[in-house]
Amino acid sequence: MNIEELRDYCLAKKGCTESFPFDENVLAFKVGNKIFGLTNIHSEQRQINLKCDPERAIQLRQDFPEQILPGYHMSKKHWNTINYEQIPLPMVQELVDHSYNLVVQNLPKSTREQIQNQ
Repeated sequence: MNIEELRDYCLAKKGCTESFPFDENVLAFKVGNKIFGLTNIHSEQRQINLKCDPERAIQLRQDFPEQILPGYHMSKKHWNTINYEQIPLPMVQELVDHSYNLVVQNLPKSTREQIQNQ
């Protein structure tokens, strides 16, 4: 997966928006105005920070110690940094889905319903 494919996959999610809230390098993917993915579009390392269930985050880091790391500049408990060019496409997509779903499930009910109806 390359950066364009990653961006397209994230933006295909219901209610997803993109912005550069920190600087011109860090692209944020949001749903309900909450971030579910962050990537530096100018970095040579193809990585994205994704939210993750804490227990699953630990297991993923053990199973993929070179490709999945504790979230860079994020809560190490709830975020992983994924080297998305080094793991299979279906897994990248599943991890993006997992992050998106974690964020959506914690949104207010009215916001979730609004997103589902898009």
